[in-house]
Amino acid sequence: MATSGDYQPTSGRVERATGVTDGSGNVTLAWPVGAFSAPPVVTIALQAGAGFYSPRITANAAGATTVNVLQAAGITLLGIGVLAAGAPASGVTVHAHATAA
Repeated sequence: MATSGDYQPTSGRVERATGVTDGSGNVTLAWPVGAFSAPPVVTIALQAGAGFYSPRITANAAGATTVNVLQAAGITLLGIGVLAAGAPASGVTVHAHATAA
């Protein structure tokens, strides 16, 4: 595998899923039965409103992947922009692609 950014086509199965986070900021995305024999490699993207959102994969197995999303408000303190502590972001749409490792 080259380190110069060469494109390598995927050779395994690729699945996609979309879900909306609950009140705790969690969403579980289920993969079709038998799609993967081991935890897949998952990439995630968010469809959300304005603000800073931080997604994190909290669990990943052959049958499902769980994502947690936090939202932080921007605060200006003495003319310096900082981020407040993250809080669970509910109602955020999470898109995921998974491929066999």
